[in-house]
Amino acid sequence: MQYTAAYASPLGGITLASDGESLCGLWFDGQKYFAATLSGEHEERDLPVFRQTRRWLDRYFGGEAPDFTPPLRLTGSPFRLAVWDRLLKIPYGKVVAYGEIAAALGEESGRWSRAAQAVGGAVGHNPISIIVPCHRVAGSGGSLTGYAGGIDKKRALLALEGVDLRSYFVPKKGTAL
Repeated sequence: MQYTAAYASPLGGITLASDGESLCGLWFDGQKYFAATLSGEHEERDLPVFRQTRRWLDRYFGGEAPDFTPPLRLTGSPFRLAVWDRLLKIPYGKVVAYGEIAAALGEESGRWSRAAQAVGGAVGHNPISIIVPCHRVAGSGGSLTGYAGGIDKKRALLALEGVDLRSYFVPKKGTAL
């Protein structure tokens, strides 16, 4: 059985999902791939993991880097799990490029393609937004494409963390940051 709860963020409603022990989903309401990992049978319930997650989100939206992570359960292919693990290592207030993640995975495993596009697909299907910080990934030219919650939310999350993308990337001609 899976369980859900709601969270009202400054950027809009968020739905949380759990297997009863760990957080297995966190989506902005209506985002692309919304509730993709949520089973047909679920019920709304207040659980300890939801209280931890709300506390984490309160700190985050309050402008703090949370010093804990609620228990997470990510399910996916080995490649997606490896990408999501890399996302968890991106520090608060920092940004990396899709290509950097692809190159790091290629070097570590020697098995997976270095294609940034494949990494982009895995990042886009991240089932636990914000906590698994897919918003901290951008194109090498400063492009903010690839956020399932919408570019406006990605910009807002990065601004909340104090990120100035101009310090990370040199924009391609005609690309606005």
